[in-house]
Amino acid sequence: MYKEIPLTDLSLENTFQQYEKKFKAIADQKRLHILHEITERGEACVCDLSEKLNLPQSKLSYHLKILMDAKLINKQTRGTWSFYTLNQPELNHLLSDELCCLFRRE
Repeated sequence: MYKEIPLTDLSLENTFQQYEKKFKAIADQKRLHILHEITERGEACVCDLSEKLNLPQSKLSYHLKILMDAKLINKQTRGTWSFYTLNQPELNHLLSDELCCLFRRE
């Protein structure tokens, strides 16, 4: 008597994990505010964001890392300063019909 092991679609699991990370990243008011500030400025350094959001650099860095790990922002280092920009293709994808297709029955 063999017990049948159900197959798991790893590509689908991976897709869900990636979206989970992205949605967790934007499910925080401070991170949404960070994304808004970067949108308004085009790019922003930690010093600009820290002052505007009234956050200590350590807490801001924590939130920026979560956004970077979710690939929602990009970081560019110039000298000793780090500048952040939106990863527009990733953000656009979260709002696109492509994502909706995962939950659409046709």
